[in-house]
Amino acid sequence: MTPETLRAALPPLTGALRVAGLSDAVEVFRDPEGIPHVRARGQHDAFLAQGFVHAQDRLFQMELNLRRALGRSAEWLGAPAVEMDALCRRLGMEAACRRDFAALGAEARGMLEAYVAGVNAFLDSGAPPAAEYALLGATPLRWEAWHPIAVMRRLGLLMGSVWFKLWRAAALPLLGADRAAKLRYEDGGIDLLCIPPGVEAARWTATLADLAPAVAALLDRAAPDASGGGSNNWALSAARSATGRPLLAGDPHRVFEIPNMYVQGHLACDAFDVVGLTVPGVPGFPHFAHNGRVAWCVTHAFVDIHDLFVERFDAGAAHHLYRESWLPVPRRRESIAVRGAPAREIEVIETAHGPIIAGDPATGSALALRSVQFAETDRSFDCLPRMLRAQDVPSLFEATRGWGLIDHNLVAADTAGRIGHLVRAMVPRRPRANGWLPVPGWTGEHEWQGWIPFEAMPRQIDPPGGVIVTANNRVVADGGADYLCTDCHPPTRARRIGALLAQPDVAPETIHGDTLSANALLLREHLAALPPIGSSAAEALRERLLAWDGRMAADSVAASGYFALRLALTRILAERSGLAALAGEPPLAVPPGVVPLNQLWWTLPALLRTDDTSLLGGWSWAQALRTALATAAADLVAAQPWGEAHRPRFAHPLGALFPEAAPLLDPPARGIGGDGDTVFANGLLPSGGPRATYGALARYVFDVGAWENSRWTVFHGASGHPGSRHYADQHATWAEARLTPMRYGWDGIAASASARQSLAPR
Repeated sequence: MTPETLRAALPPLTGALRVAGLSDAVEVFRDPEGIPHVRARGQHDAFLAQGFVHAQDRLFQMELNLRRALGRSAEWLGAPAVEMDALCRRLGMEAACRRDFAALGAEARGMLEAYVAGVNAFLDSGAPPAAEYALLGATPLRWEAWHPIAVMRRLGLLMGSVWFKLWRAAALPLLGADRAAKLRYEDGGIDLLCIPPGVEAARWTATLADLAPAVAALLDRAAPDASGGGSNNWALSAARSATGRPLLAGDPHRVFEIPNMYVQGHLACDAFDVVGLTVPGVPGFPHFAHNGRVAWCVTHAFVDIHDLFVERFDAGAAHHLYRESWLPVPRRRESIAVRGAPAREIEVIETAHGPIIAGDPATGSALALRSVQFAETDRSFDCLPRMLRAQDVPSLFEATRGWGLIDHNLVAADTAGRIGHLVRAMVPRRPRANGWLPVPGWTGEHEWQGWIPFEAMPRQIDPPGGVIVTANNRVVADGGADYLCTDCHPPTRARRIGALLAQPDVAPETIHGDTLSANALLLREHLAALPPIGSSAAEALRERLLAWDGRMAADSVAASGYFALRLALTRILAERSGLAALAGEPPLAVPPGVVPLNQLWWTLPALLRTDDTSLLGGWSWAQALRTALATAAADLVAAQPWGEAHRPRFAHPLGALFPEAAPLLDPPARGIGGDGDTVFANGLLPSGGPRATYGALARYVFDVGAWENSRWTVFHGASGHPGSRHYADQHATWAEARLTPMRYGWDGIAASASARQSLAPR
């Protein structure tokens, strides 16, 4: 593969094309960043053209995500993809998506049918296949109307509580209930760890101990995104902003996948005119956009929408126990095709609660998953066309009634001056104990008891003070009438954003790029309390950190020293607690899913803050810090500027399969600052070292009502084609936390267009 072959694989983006299914002409303008602005007459043509344009720019990515959702990605990616394919097969992804499509209203079905017709029209357009198809020797799949539901479901697959419950379940036999309760992502609001009382409690605890190896194995092979990510957003009322208009800003954080899971776009017709971030393979604008009247954005709310049940089976594993009755266990076998290897045969086993995801029923017990994402019919796609036409914050919130694919803090602002925040989610009512660990499935005491009503979900419109901030922190306090959440992100980013917003006329870009780490300052306080250390190298590192301002700046060597020290301290915590052995030796060369070191990285600050030494095996924090300083002082990372140590590697999914093509597929990355505790949230998985593995896929600022002042950027570029000049042309802007114009007015778009294409009915 050469640069010339990559360029030859680019589809035509100028001139006139005839497209099957259109009823009228559609115009597509590409702005200087290559972002498509699509203008149609009617709604059907708009969605069809959106599907066509998505396929022009991102067809390989769309199909790969579809294959991942349906458990067919190993056909392309080989053996490394088999475990996640097997999990998606066990979850029954295809059946759930077909079920949901059949339940949708007429408008949503029409939207999906039009969008998919546009994708297939591109396949029939005569454009050359994307370069990835040539590498794979593959032919693109034709799309069906339910496929976008699968793509959307996959992007939020099992995000949130399931991994934390599994982590504590794996740790419980080692630590006991009291100490396992400390293994929490967020460092406040500790609830009691509820263990079912009586004789069954002992059986249940023993069963969890038996299941610990199966749980650890599932954690160790989990999706790389299982532990990371998050997002920031904030809204200022007209009274609080410098312009006298509401302001809405933020950034979604996820693993750096190439191509980006978001693509910038603009779609207009006689029913709506919307610009924002779209999801390739999905119509509409589910997460970040404005329609000229109201702007919206989301962060992950960390509402608990997944439950794990410990199931008991009879001797032949043909039945499982439920409320003193033995219920039959449905089974089926599926075959997973694997590139370069024999097919993998799996057995899918289900109980009344859901599919078995860990353990072997033949041993008498296993874990079943019951998740909002699969258990019952979901009509999230009914919300998408309604959102496009919303006129204000209240009508936008009402448009999202029934959304359940993943839980969000939906934050919005409108031209009437309102700002608002709604937890957009479907949440079952069930005991609060379900939030901590897998619960007994045989007792019937932990069942779902209907749904928390839409009207009861947390919300606020025009709060006192005129500021809304969400950063994956706790939405509401524990102990309310309904159980919503056990785990969430620490409040450090939200507090820092609030402090910056309290400063006069602070620019959104300043907030986006802020690198001050509250946890670095916390560790510095503990270093200050230590007496001088004998080792000259360890003492030099301590003095360097004491003189440091706590900013994870790209040019800071002290920031690298802080990382090395925190990593060494976390490793001590993992070893002294015994938790390091849970998942065996984690693979350091590939970012793992959920492993002890990564989880304890987040637990460490809370333990330090409260001087809690219960997981240190008899050591004090002073003793652990002295040992960690000696280790960190010898770490070569500690001598590098943080931007170099932290530089991400943007890896195309085919780069490992075709290493000779990797230099052309993998866009180079700049050195960047920040970490997972800062607003400039370029986070890392500590078991993989200092390299940034997740962060802001995009950044945006909506100047509500003066829309031409709105700005944005993405981490690589608008195109998913490695041969395009727009594959990575926004990266430098993104790395410096700068933004480019979010063009909305059609006269300006036409005047500045770098390419123009006319789509006409065939």
